Amino acid sequence: MSIVTLEDIGKYYGAKEIFAGLRAQISRGDRIGLVGPNGAGKSTLLRIIAGQEEPTAGRVLRALDLRTAYLPQLADWQVDQPLYDAMQEAFAELRAVQLRLRQIEAELGRPDCPADLLEEYGALQARFESAGGFTYEARISAVLLGLGFSRQDFSRPIAQLSGGQRTRALLARYLLEEPNLLLLDEPTNHLDLAGVEWLEDHLQQWKGSFIIVAHDRRLLDRLVTRMWELSFGRLETYDGNYSRYMVQRAERLARRQAEFEAQQELIARTEAFIQRYKAGQRAREARGRLRRLERLERVDAPAELRRLHLPLHTELRSGDIVLQLRGLRVGFAGPPRTELLHCPDVVVQRGERVAILGPNGAGKTTLVRTIVGEHPPLAGEVLLGANVRIGYLAQAHAGLNPERTLLEELISTADITLQRARDLLGQMLFSGDEVYKRVGQLSGGERSRVALAKLMLAGANLLVLDEPTNHLDLDAQEQLEQALEHFPGTLLLVTHDRALVDNLATQVWVIQDSTLQVFQGTYSEYLESRQARQLLQSPAGKEPAARPGQDEREAQRRAQRRQQLEARRRQERANALEAEAQALEEQIHLLERRLEAASLAGQVEELYRLGQEYQELKARLDQVLEEWAELA
Repeated sequence: MSIVTLEDIGKYYGAKEIFAGLRAQISRGDRIGLVGPNGAGKSTLLRIIAGQEEPTAGRVLRALDLRTAYLPQLADWQVDQPLYDAMQEAFAELRAVQLRLRQIEAELGRPDCPADLLEEYGALQARFESAGGFTYEARISAVLLGLGFSRQDFSRPIAQLSGGQRTRALLARYLLEEPNLLLLDEPTNHLDLAGVEWLEDHLQQWKGSFIIVAHDRRLLDRLVTRMWELSFGRLETYDGNYSRYMVQRAERLARRQAEFEAQQELIARTEAFIQRYKAGQRAREARGRLRRLERLERVDAPAELRRLHLPLHTELRSGDIVLQLRGLRVGFAGPPRTELLHCPDVVVQRGERVAILGPNGAGKTTLVRTIVGEHPPLAGEVLLGANVRIGYLAQAHAGLNPERTLLEELISTADITLQRARDLLGQMLFSGDEVYKRVGQLSGGERSRVALAKLMLAGANLLVLDEPTNHLDLDAQEQLEQALEHFPGTLLLVTHDRALVDNLATQVWVIQDSTLQVFQGTYSEYLESRQARQLLQSPAGKEPAARPGQDEREAQRRAQRRQQLEARRRQERANALEAEAQALEEQIHLLERRLEAASLAGQVEELYRLGQEYQELKARLDQVLEEWAELA
């Protein structure tokens, strides 16, 4: 049953069209992931569905019993209530019943107590219990702690919280209220990895419907059952999760391209016939074909998003040992002296991919700043290996000068020509006069692309990346992941992007209880190991005593799990590569037909452009097939 119906929704700001003609339905129990490039209007669409903004055209039909909650990217929730009290308001009706129960309890001890009061008490108590009256306080604590608040935060007024904390507080309130339709705009932006995992687990149990805008591919794969793509002012809908959407999208684009090219061939043949016979014996037939051509419903060429081109490479080969940490303690000298974490002695070999994980405020950024030499250690030392050159991508793009133009920013990084800087910015999707914009005028996603362009010029063989996917849309994230996957050097990566960590990391550094713990293996292996440790914990919090042979059997089980995980990851990767290869082959087949048509028409410039595109597709197909063959 539909709870929301969009009928030809359009939105304009002045003369600028954001989108038009959007048609879709939201049914009870729907779990929808909304994706699209930055600036496509995803947040605007959510506000329209929530009723916080009116469409310029069309209408939104809502079910009578619909209760909607909309979480913006940054909530301006200004109330003076303490955090915990604000959460209790989600249970106002339940608390009213609780208050009445206490009033009745006080009256039941009086000798003149009315006889029907006990009956009212029994009915209210049953109602209170069935509505979760004995558990709602525990639920409040669980949600707040799950979203990263400490118990000390419970008494803090919401008005005194940071913007990110207020957004998390509003998310907690909505999760407790349990509306029919939950609209979440980038809810993971202000969560650390533990908070993202908690939210994912919570939404897996969600009984209502939700639409979520997220750049977390793993979350979209695990949570959603339908995908909406908003791009070029139009809304496309797909069944399945994110991975299934990517396959369907490639198939749909290939099919539309084939339909478009077939129609273009028909139009060209028809126009040639009309031109040839419009004045001869077959003029009547030519006029008939002209009328049919005028009535023909034209198929639009499928619009494809421009994609980032990120050739991260280095000609510089480091020694076998790239990085060593010896007795390192990280923090601030003060006063007062504040130690954030201490590290065991660690050695990073050439080609390693290290993911650094930990809660917000644990010291991840301070650690990487200490490693790259921007922050002094409290104790110990950081040693770089022979011939190591660092490329550092700072969080919040701290290395960019807001007063420089994009061209000036790139030319200041390396000794390159103006044309080389323009070409590189073009690969980052900046064209025309955009290269003369000042860095301070850019959006978060645009600044990310400039920072990546500078990284490409560094020629570094050790990349230290602090939240590199922040502000990047999903397509840009996948391009970055592919570039990092083929990077021949060494990586140190701080990120909340679990798909990126799982696909790249060969070892995981976890900051826990002010200590850096090193795990040799992938992120999935780390999660399995963590889960196994939790299962082994006794109720008292101690591991059971080992029985004879237990350690050996456990080691065998771990090795078997690791082999199974690796086999599963290889199979999943092989399946993804097979789907990509099929889509590439379809695109190449269509391109061959276009090349043939351009050759017959003598279109030299079009031949050159199509030839370049053909070579790029063939090169990518060769890479995909080579990797697939290795996995197979």
